[in-house]
Formats: sequence, C-alpha cells, structure tokens
Amino acid sequence: IQTAVLIETLKALGAEITWTSCNIFSTQDHAAAAIAAGGTPVFAWKGETEEEYNWCLEQQLKAFPSGKDLNLILDDGGDLTALVHQKYPHLLQGCYGISEETTTGVHHLYRMLNNKGKGHGLLAPAINVNDSVTKSKFDNLYGCRESLVDGIKRATDVMIAGKIGVVAGYGDVGKGCAQALHAMGARVMVTEIDPINALQAAMAGFEVVTMEEAAPLGQIFVTTTGCRDILVGKHFEVMRENAIVCNIGHFDIEIDVAWVKKNATEKVSIKPQVDRFTMPNGRHIILLAEGRLVNLGCATGHSSFVMSCSFTNQVLAQIMLYKAGDKAFAKKYIEFARATEAEDAGAAPQKEVDEAQAKSSVERMSTGVYVLPKILDEQVALLHLDHVNAKLTKMTPVQAEYMHLPIEGPFKSEMYRY
Repeated sequence: IQTAVLIETLKALGAEITWTSCNIFSTQDHAAAAIAAGGTPVFAWKGETEEEYNWCLEQQLKAFPSGKDLNLILDDGGDLTALVHQKYPHLLQGCYGISEETTTGVHHLYRMLNNKGKGHGLLAPAINVNDSVTKSKFDNLYGCRESLVDGIKRATDVMIAGKIGVVAGYGDVGKGCAQALHAMGARVMVTEIDPINALQAAMAGFEVVTMEEAAPLGQIFVTTTGCRDILVGKHFEVMRENAIVCNIGHFDIEIDVAWVKKNATEKVSIKPQVDRFTMPNGRHIILLAEGRLVNLGCATGHSSFVMSCSFTNQVLAQIMLYKAGDKAFAKKYIEFARATEAEDAGAAPQKEVDEAQAKSSVERMSTGVYVLPKILDEQVALLHLDHVNAKLTKMTPVQAEYMHLPIEGPFKSEMYRY
C-alpha cells in the first residue's frame, strides 16, 4: 500500500511508470490492482514463482504506454539494475540514473562501481538511498523493530516471552530485531562478524556468540545480514524441536532453504508462507516465507509513517538524478545543487567519466554511487516532525556563529554518525 502511494506521488510529479515487485511474496494484490486500474502497468502479484518474478521484470521494461524506453530506475534489492546491465545495457545510455533502497542493493552497486573496466561495471550514476540517515536509522531500525514481530506473530501466534531468540547480524536491521525480541521478553543472542557491531551488541546487554553455539539453543532464528549461508545444514541438524526460522535481510540465500528442502523427510504447509519440515533426526523446523522477507511475506511490512521517510528519500533521489543537468532548477532549489558539489566523492576516475558521458544520450551526473546531500536528509526529517508532535529548537544568531553553522542547517557534517 505504501508503495502504491509512492507510485501515485511519482505520477503526480509527471513521471510515466511501470512497476514490479522486488519480492515474490511482498505484493498486496488489492494495492497492485488499484494502481493498475489507475493506468500504471503493474506486473506483480503475491506468491509469484521465480520464473514469474523474472518474467515480470522483463515485461516491465517494455510496457511504457508511450512506447519509450526507461530513463530512470528506482530499485529495491538490485534485481532490476542487474537485469538491465546484463541484458539491456543499451537502455542505460538514455538513463539519468538509479536510486537504490536497500543495503543489499547498495552493496551490489558499489561492487559494480569497483568492477568498472572489468566487464561488469556500473554504467549509470546511482544514488544510495539506503544510507540516508532518514532511511537507514528509521526504516531499517524502527521499521524492523515493529514489523519483525508482526510477521512472526501473524505466522505462528507463538509466545515470544521466555524464548531464546537468535539474531544474525547487528547492523541497523539487526539492532531493531534484537530490541523487538528483547522487548517481548525473549532472551536474545546475537551473532556478528564485525567487532564494532559485536561490541555494540554486548554493551546493549545481548550475548554475542557464534551460530554454532546458538543453533542448539535458539527457538526463534532471525537472519538480518544481507549475506549468504548464515543458517546451513549443520545448524538445522542440531536445532531444537519446532525452532522457528526466518529472514529479514533480503534474499532467501541467508538461510540455506535448498538444503532444508533436499534433506527434509516431510514438508507440511501449515498455511501460506508457514512450512513445517521434518529433519532426518525426527525434529521439526518451522520456516517462514520460504526464507524470504518475513515482514513482507507473513505480514504487510513496515508501517506507513516510516516508509514515508524512506520513500521521500526515493522521490528526492529521482528528482536529483533527473535534474542534474538543469542549472536553472539547481539555482531555484539550492538543496539539489549540493548534489554536484558531492560528485567527486562518489564518482569514477575522470577518464571513465568522460567515456561514460560520451556514451550517454542525456546530460546526467558522472557515473558513481552517491548519497543525498545532508540538507535534503534533514528536510526529510523536518517534514515528518509534526506527525510525531515534535517541536524543533532554533539556534540564535549568536549560537549559530559560535558553532559555525547556518541557522537553517545542515547541522551535521557528512561524516557525522547518528
């Protein structure tokens, strides 16, 4: 539903849109139907197969009512970006750029940027929406803190209090999940590869262990890493009876679902997206959403308010990409002029920039991966303060001079850690 509002917003701003889902279970069919009825080509329904999902991505590229090719990409997870780069790279010549929503998708963008010149490089400028503070510190943390438990409860109706919960990863998503389980009365263990995140988890009162230590003890397992092979065969073999296993990272490879399906002696589908597998040792594992995003597969994802923060960033990113070459626009809306000031930090070497621009049929930012300027990040937060009855203190001119800050912001450096 929240994505439907994003689509309507982009249409109101003059965009021509085609849409697909980023997850085979995340579509709410009534929302997709409403958007389609409004004239937007939508290729998505809840419960797609992998083949149908890939078919939808392909159809999306050919469905603009005007018959034109795409000139902007708004992605969540990187599948559409990867498809266009691998099969339709010519479309990127007329593309102003890409905005990416998720941690996983952003990792792929940086990997592509680092692979330039090796045959798998990034061919258009991209904005890393995920690392806007008003996305990562709100959607990832506060959003997951509520939607994780919503998904688990709707799927299983299990009592969380007293259970041992295992959270793999302690980034912003992991932090929100660990807090949520703890608030419901679970005893929480955390696994981490990063010593800083591990220390944060320990200082927050969580037991930091390896998955080998946690697997025989946990009753609810949540993967949040965006990596692969977090829960594999050796872990499933020692899990307790009716251990609940779910993922809120991104793709279904965090949990080795293929191993579970191959080695289980029986599978019982309790209800949609809730499957109980019998392991060779006779114990059972309850897998939610087939290892895909549990908050979307078993519930309705994040609340509208926190998604408003995220999608406001997406809209601003699309505007920034499209208007990058419009000097009059940048002069009128000075916040967007900061984008060009920040180009050097994310751009490719000048030779590659010149070559990429020569191949492009539109005036656009240099090929690179960027974040939105701090002033726009602060504007997103400002737009949402009234809804939570928050009143902002304003510095006096003397205070502003003392701090060497403009009274209207930005108030923090680009390097500030919130």
